[in-house]
Parts: sequence; C-alpha cells; structure tokens
Amino acid sequence: MNIPENLSSIPMSELTEIIRYHNRLYWEKGTPEISDSDYDLLLEELRRRAPEHPLVTAIHTPTVVSGGKVRHRTPMLSLDKAYSLEAIMTWGKKFARTPDEILLIQPKYDGISANFDGHTLATRGDGETGEDVSEKLPLIELETIGYTGKLDRPARGEIVIREDDFKNLYSNIRRKDGGFYKNPRNAVAGIMGLKEIDLMIAQKAKLTLVDYSLISYSCPLDHLPEKWETFLDELSRLPYPMDGAVIKFADIRFRESLGNTAHHPRGEIAYKYSNVRRETLLLDVEWSFGKNNLTPVAIMEPVEFAGVTVKRASLHNVQNIIDMDLHIGDHITVERAGDVIPYIVASTPGTERRSPLINTCPACDAVLERKGPELVCTNAACPGTNLQRLSAAVKSLDVENLGESTLKKLITVCNIRHLSDLFKLKAADLLQIEGFAEKSAANLLTELQRVRTLPEYQFLAALNIPNVGPNIAKILLQTMDFNSLRQASFDTFNNIPGIGPERAKAITGAFAERKEEIDELLDALTLIREEKSTSANAVTVCFTGKMPEKRSYYVNLAESRGHIAVDSVTKDLALLVAADLNENSSKLAKARKLGIKIISLDEFLNSAKTPEPVNTTGEQLELFTVEETVKSSASDAPRHTAAEEEQPELF
Repeated sequence: MNIPENLSSIPMSELTEIIRYHNRLYWEKGTPEISDSDYDLLLEELRRRAPEHPLVTAIHTPTVVSGGKVRHRTPMLSLDKAYSLEAIMTWGKKFARTPDEILLIQPKYDGISANFDGHTLATRGDGETGEDVSEKLPLIELETIGYTGKLDRPARGEIVIREDDFKNLYSNIRRKDGGFYKNPRNAVAGIMGLKEIDLMIAQKAKLTLVDYSLISYSCPLDHLPEKWETFLDELSRLPYPMDGAVIKFADIRFRESLGNTAHHPRGEIAYKYSNVRRETLLLDVEWSFGKNNLTPVAIMEPVEFAGVTVKRASLHNVQNIIDMDLHIGDHITVERAGDVIPYIVASTPGTERRSPLINTCPACDAVLERKGPELVCTNAACPGTNLQRLSAAVKSLDVENLGESTLKKLITVCNIRHLSDLFKLKAADLLQIEGFAEKSAANLLTELQRVRTLPEYQFLAALNIPNVGPNIAKILLQTMDFNSLRQASFDTFNNIPGIGPERAKAITGAFAERKEEIDELLDALTLIREEKSTSANAVTVCFTGKMPEKRSYYVNLAESRGHIAVDSVTKDLALLVAADLNENSSKLAKARKLGIKIISLDEFLNSAKTPEPVNTTGEQLELFTVEETVKSSASDAPRHTAAEEEQPELF
C-alpha cells in the first residue's frame, strides 16, 4: 500500500486504514514496507487531526510467543516524540526549573522493550501488563553498568542484536524456513516469536538485553543546542540498532514529580531520527589530524537531505573502514541522523576499487602505526599533530583570536613548533604573515603578554598530557606545587584519589620525555601558586549502593562541584553518598564506625551545595562549589565504545 503524496487531502478513514495496515506489517509480521520516517509522517498527520486518536496513543509491541501475562510493578510507558531539536527545547523549557537543568541523553534502541525482575523476563506489552518470555533467557546476554554476561540480575532495557553480533554471528544463522535474517530488528522479532528455540541455541544465536541506564551523556538544557550534533555523532558510533535518542531530566525525584499522561511520562521525551538515506559514490578518503591520531573523512558525490547538500562524512577511525570493507569507488548508503550528522551505514563494492588505507603520514611521511582502532603518526615532531596540540594548548591558556588557521601560518612562516615559541614572537615576525598589519600584530603580542602569568593548574592543562584537563590538574596541584609534581614518582600519582595508573603513567612519561620543552615554557611564563584554603582542600566523596544512573555520572557531578570522587572508605574520607541509607553495606558500616558524614543520593542531587561533612576530628570541612555542569564522554562508556585518548567535549 503506497503512501499518498498529499496526506492532508486524504479522508480520515483512509489515513487510519493505512496506519493499521503498516502496523500489522511491522509489529505482527515483521515485514515493513515503508521506512520509519514515512510511517512517522502518517502518524504525525493523524496526530495533527486527532491528537487523542487511539492509533496515536497506542503502545505497540512485537508479537511474541508468551508463557502468560505479567503485570509490571512499575509501568513501562511509551514516550512522547519529537522530530527536531526545536521541539526538544520547547519540551525542556516547559518543564525545567532553571535554564541549566541537567538532562541525560541516551540511545533509543530499536528492539523489544523488556523487564527482568530477577526471575521473570517480560515484554512491555501495553505498558501495564507484558508477556512472559522467560523461555528465551538461554539466548540473552545482559549489558548493564559494570557487568556483561548472563541475565541473572534485575534490569529494564531493550532486547536487541548488536550490530557486530549480527555481522559476525547471523551470517551463519538460518531461520526456521532456511533463509537468513535481513537485519537485526527483524531477527530479534523473529526469534522472540519462535515457539521453540532449540535451533537458535544450536546455531549459537545471541540476543542482548541492554540496560536503559548503561549509556548516558549529560548536558545542561541551555547548552544542548551547541552540543546536539556531538551527541548524535556519539550515538551513531554505538554498536546497537537505534531509531533515535531519549532525553530526560537527570534529577529522578524531579522527573517523577512531573507525573504521566495516559500515554507517556512528562519528564522524558524521544527524539526520532528521520532515517533519510541516500545512495552515492565514495570518491576519496581524507585523513584529518587530532592531537594523537588521524581521523578518516569520506569524500562522496554530493547528496541532498532536506535541501542541504552533503559531500563529507566522518568515518571515525581506521577500524571502522576495515570492518565495513570500504574502498574508494564503492557505492555507499548515507544516512543523516536526525537530519544533522551524516554517516555511512552500508556499502556495496564498486567495479573499480582502491583501498583508502595509508601507511605513511600525509603531513610528514613518517610511518603510521595502529593503536587500538586508531591510526597514529610515529613522528613526535609531525606538523599535523603538532598543529592540533598547539591549538589545544592555546585554548587552555585562553589566548583570544588565535585560531587554527593563524597557527598554521605561524608554523609555516615563523617556524613555531612548541608553545614556548609563541612567546618568542616579535612584531617583525608577525608582519611577515599574510593578513597581519601593525595593529593585528600588536593585539596578538598584547594577548600573549596577558597570558604569561597564569595559575599552575592552567599551565599543567596546557601541556596536553592525555586525560589531564583543568579539573584533574587542580586535583594534582592540591597535593603539591608544580615543581614538586615534576619530581614525583608513578606511585605518588597513582595513590592520589581520582588519578589512577593510566594517568599516572601518562604524567610521569610526559615529565620525563618533555623536560626541555617544559623548562623553556617555565622560562617564558610565571606560574601562580593558588593559596590553599578550606574550600580548596582535597575533599573526598565516595558513593555506595545501586544508583539509577551510571556511577560515572555521579562522579562527574561531584568533580564539577569541586570534590574528589574516590572508590573506598578511609579515615580521610569527607563524605559518603548512599543510594539507600538503610543498607548494611561494608562502606556504610565502615563510614559509621569512622564517624564520616553520610547523606542520601537525593540530598546530594538536590543540594546546590553539598552539605558540609564532618571529618573524624569533628571539624567542619567546607565543600567549594563550581558551576554545576557534568562532563561525560565516550571514554565513560562500556566495553563496546573503545576508550580513546581523544574524545570531543560533550558540553
């Protein structure tokens, strides 16, 4: 059944019949004839005419073989939908208490919603009552916070087939009729609809229940527009079938206080991808530089999405090219997630193919090497990576009006190699550069003079040591001054709460390998040792108990308030935050014995300034508060999002 071109002109009865027809194909038979975006157009037309129509408010679930009905202790409602960032912002501003209300952005998985209470696995059903599908447990692996393995603990999430599993396993798994599954979504629906799963077990079929709380990115509401594309890009890299994103208020008590309509909770909303796809040709692959790796970018024959012409798309890393067996000359399918981020979702071999992989650096001809999924230049003096590192250092020092294009000219014309070289520049040097006149040269020299005196933590952050930004730099410099820091051992760093062995190795390595460079910088700059005060002491906070969001969310929130998050309870701990104050965990017992201040998670989340803890001597320790923004990156994600040194700031 084709969709009429002018939906507004068709009768109501015909519109509802078309929607019912496609509902049956999608939910009952698993054989959709139209794309999600086309279906959404139908539903939006019906919503425009009759917002309360049963087809608009219905909660759908795929047909499954059931062992009976299960009533959910907490309803599994559907979500209201948005199709643009503007609609999300309208929703957020309607309910948020303040413009900087913290949001969580999570994947909207394209599978079967389910709840496991520790004994019974049930689908969402109508939201109140689901179907018992516990007989499928032998096929299902759980991915939740801090755990991947047998589904043996309570979890609420989505049953999906990971895209890597579909590629590696399902190319050899046949349906009961002997055919192969076309895509992960159809495979999940098909397997969950089987009466017997012996054949699937014999073929080593695998489904995954991915916990809804597993992956979350955090952002204040008023920062969402500027970070929206980055979030969508991060989500597009995840190995799960998705059809959008879920946006919810991070404060659970506030979110729940907003209540529900008959159809959806008010405190969260689903953003639906348009899933518009275009076929085109891969013309070339360019390699752009980051601080520590090279990123491949697809150059393709132009395609148009909603009036926007797209010629380039990120390929993320070299491993992605290898996994997709992508060659120049291949026919590619490009999707624009939410009409924002273009990325390649599939390819078919072209008649003439050329490998896009490179062995030598495009900037310096040095040999390239693989580090995990990334391609890295082995030349420490590579002009490409140096430009990115220099640009990052300039941003750390807050040098104004010195962008990447100007830095590139300075490297070429004035032989700038290190940050210290910038402070040796004279007006005559700058006047050699195209675009510089006496006034612009004087302005830049004045700006460089301004930043010559700076706090120690800012200087340390500008060194671009992997995983050492301003917050970590502050933690390090609370224990010793910069000169002492340079002499400290690996064990000293490793024993500082919040640092750990990876950072400790990076810091000691950088100080040893870059001694001359750092000495030159110190000759050019004046470091300010910030006086210690009660508010700047290394106040430590520990979390205990099962919490609604990823533990990293609360750790980042604590650090954004100026605290140091630690993993264990010791006599030096200032504050213990407990998910349940009535628990008898070892951390709670030890904290009570040591007289450490204990507060609930709700108290911690709802306080603009965390309550003052009491240490073992009974003295009050003031916890200083900074702007409450929570940083989250792909490095916080579980095993399927490879940890990388270079991750984009998410807000």
